[in-house]
Amino acid sequence: MAFTFSLFSGCSGQKTVPQTVDSVDLERYSGKWYDIAHLPARFLTGCTCITAEYSRNKDNTIKVINRCYKPEKNKYSNITGKAFIVKNSNNTKLKVQFFWPFRGDYWIFELGDNYKYAVVGSPSGKYLWILSRTPSLPENLYNELLEKIESKGFDVEKLVRVDHENC
Repeated sequence: MAFTFSLFSGCSGQKTVPQTVDSVDLERYSGKWYDIAHLPARFLTGCTCITAEYSRNKDNTIKVINRCYKPEKNKYSNITGKAFIVKNSNNTKLKVQFFWPFRGDYWIFELGDNYKYAVVGSPSGKYLWILSRTPSLPENLYNELLEKIESKGFDVEKLVRVDHENC
């Protein structure tokens, strides 16, 4: 498949491990999220209209469906994975698996009131996403999130904004 969404830790020069939110209600977190911006990743190159959808499985894992549109191929790509809750993390840290046996870190660093936005990624600083329940965020909120992300040690200058027009 052309589109993969893996969250494998890597070295990025980040000096401190960023803090997650205190807790996450996974029922409220479930549903569709729009990728507003992310750090560059090979598997996202050329993608627009990027979304992630989360739903609870009966075995206390989370089904993950990532989707993106590749305009040069005029088609959508999907990949389905599974997220495992990290014990004693109050649901703020997950391990996501798209290809067995590999699992990558998925930590929730920011979470908006009523779960309207989230900032997620790897503690290494290699991966980061700003997610929203809608295809766009107000610019003032986006800038506020950039400040918070930067204070956690992420390089916000490298963020790639995602186009959700004509999806």
